[in-house]
Amino acid sequence: MKTNRVSNVFFISAFIWSGSIVAQSDSSYEKRTPWGDPDISGMWSYASLTPLQRPERLGEKEFYTPEEAAQIFANTQQDAPDRPGDVGSYNYQWFDRGEVSADFRTSLIVDPPNGRLPVTEATIASQRENAEYLRDHSADSWLDRTNWDRCLTYHGVPPVSSGYNNSYHIVQNENFVAIHVEMIHDVRIIPIDDRPQLHDNIRQWNGDSRGYWDGDTLVVRTANFSDKTRHRFPSSRNTVAVERFRRVDEDMIDYSFTIEDPTVYTQPWTAIRPMPRLPDYKQYEYACHEGNYAMTYILRGARAEEARALEQNTSEN
Repeated sequence: MKTNRVSNVFFISAFIWSGSIVAQSDSSYEKRTPWGDPDISGMWSYASLTPLQRPERLGEKEFYTPEEAAQIFANTQQDAPDRPGDVGSYNYQWFDRGEVSADFRTSLIVDPPNGRLPVTEATIASQRENAEYLRDHSADSWLDRTNWDRCLTYHGVPPVSSGYNNSYHIVQNENFVAIHVEMIHDVRIIPIDDRPQLHDNIRQWNGDSRGYWDGDTLVVRTANFSDKTRHRFPSSRNTVAVERFRRVDEDMIDYSFTIEDPTVYTQPWTAIRPMPRLPDYKQYEYACHEGNYAMTYILRGARAEEARALEQNTSEN
């Protein structure tokens, strides 16, 4: 759902500081719930034009200039020409990709300092093998399609934003924090009452989350991901995500997450992404699967291509 948020880049000079967004965590903002917990309820955006990892072409460049940030945003405010034979996509008015982070970082990842995912050589080899397989078997079955193609999950836990529907609606009581995710149909139910993690045999698409308050920061640990879970970064059933939410003023949550998985990465890595409040935003049902005609046509198109290739091969022989 697109909203009329005013772009940070138009007020860029007001947001310049030397440290990261996380440095705001010294804020004395103390809005509380009636039972005394920090109040993080409301509608929040995790949209960002800052990429998860720094593009290789940028090398050690840690920050964009204000002019570069403004240009990146401007590039999203126009339609790209359709590729030959492509049916096209939404025009740019339907997208809501956010802006470059107000600190101008070139990546959401802040550790390692190079802003890159610290993947192992085995992970790189596995990604190449999977890519080669999918080039030849991209639509043998619906099982070859991604979880987002299949309307199962999309942005994941923790979320990595895409072109639209990048909002969290957070509600809370004494024992739970619930997060309604705009994209697809997910509701994260996070107990904060010291109950134990689910048994290791119980696996879920978005894992099993447990939270606790560390001062004014909600810390959420998520494990027990399914073998079939696909994040928007390399992961496995052993992935553990640790998220931190701290409201620093009426209109901003400092948000960060750390990913731990020694079977995928050489070290844990951390990303930061401020989440501004969306006071007038409304979430509507995203009934993805009910309108997922694309899956039928992806598979039908693949069968047609196979039949055409077989016919051509038969005629040539």
